[in-house]
Amino acid sequence: MLVFVLHGPNLNLLGTREPDVYGTLTLDEINARLHDLARELGVEIECFQSNEEGELINILHAAARRAAGVVFNPGAFTHYSLALRDAVAAIGIPTVEVHLSNIHAREPFRRRSVIAAAAAGQISGLGIESYLLGLRAVVALARKRAGDGS
Repeated sequence: MLVFVLHGPNLNLLGTREPDVYGTLTLDEINARLHDLARELGVEIECFQSNEEGELINILHAAARRAAGVVFNPGAFTHYSLALRDAVAAIGIPTVEVHLSNIHAREPFRRRSVIAAAAAGQISGLGIESYLLGLRAVVALARKRAGDGS
């Protein structure tokens, strides 16, 4: 089973970008932890990061053909990208939205996710655990969907 992990805009700056909000782990460190967990779960992951909305849409479209599920941190696109929301809705595979910070406890403009309604679920505010729980959730959902409850 293959799962895509998508990181949206500015997440390439993790580790130095507002560490009081996003923590000190780099994107490479997060991806390494995700790869470790994927091995434990018996799945493969492919990680992508883009600052471009269209590229993220193209990766979501590719996920529909290649992956069983998606873990997706849309970054700032969370709050306004109807195009990404529509791509998540269109691909027909479980997608779990994740955020390092608790978007519901931040500035008012960050408290709304247009992606959440199209996603299978949302996990936020737990730092790297948001990603790890998101991977566990999407694997469970994909296995259930495939009729493999293991």
